[in-house]
Amino acid sequence: MNINPNQLTDYANTFIKVLIDYSPKLISAFIILFAGLYIIRLINRFIRRIMVKRNLDPTLTRFLADILLWVLRIILFVSFISKLGIETSSFVAILGAMGLAVGLSLQGSLSNFAGGMLIILFKPFRVSDTIEAQGVIGTVSEIQIFVTKLVTANNQTIFIPNGSLSNGNIINYSLEKIRRADLTIAISYDTNIKEAKDIITKVLKNNPKILETPAAEVSVKNLTDSAIQIAVRPWANNEDFWGVYADTLQNCKQAFDDAGIIIQPFVKESSKKNNPTEQLE
Repeated sequence: MNINPNQLTDYANTFIKVLIDYSPKLISAFIILFAGLYIIRLINRFIRRIMVKRNLDPTLTRFLADILLWVLRIILFVSFISKLGIETSSFVAILGAMGLAVGLSLQGSLSNFAGGMLIILFKPFRVSDTIEAQGVIGTVSEIQIFVTKLVTANNQTIFIPNGSLSNGNIINYSLEKIRRADLTIAISYDTNIKEAKDIITKVLKNNPKILETPAAEVSVKNLTDSAIQIAVRPWANNEDFWGVYADTLQNCKQAFDDAGIIIQPFVKESSKKNNPTEQLE
């Protein structure tokens, strides 16, 4: 095969001409690429520092920072190939279609992810808080991206999806420093109400864990067919609540026994009405 020197010269001249014409785009594209990578790194560090200062959950901080990093890299890549003169409209359309497909397939997971971000940002509860939600009560041991982990009083672990948790009712028993116990003690109609209330009040005053302010309440709650119901509502610090709850019941029972007052057992009142034909018979 014979090689024509003139053709080689023409090819070389054409290549050099194209390289000279294209070199400004090539140089500017790589400048954008390297400068963009450096700026993205700075932005990512800055965002991480802000989220750490806001006391966001470490798992969420890393996850959001990684999402931001890859979004900025994709934008930079599109800008890079666009600067090279490559058509990007089809490329962007493919990315959009892929994003839509992923979003539809992970709709439930994205809902849980959004719920997790709402929980961590607005903090309706924190780790170690005792909450009631979705029909369960437990202590929050971990707030993850998609689920929140609760540990119940009998040491069972419950995972609640963040989507349903953020959209439902949440009772946070640990948010306030003090808490009121709502107790009901039933006594018979033969009992002197004032004497019973005085005994309960004395029991409450003798318990150092019961707060003086707000003052405990002892009052008649209801008059049923079988008993007089007395409401007993002492206040206690959150950490003393269950101890106060149990001690109040035990000490009131003991004090009533010493005073000869019998606590009326609970009697379920029947709602069934008598049949008039049976009465006639």
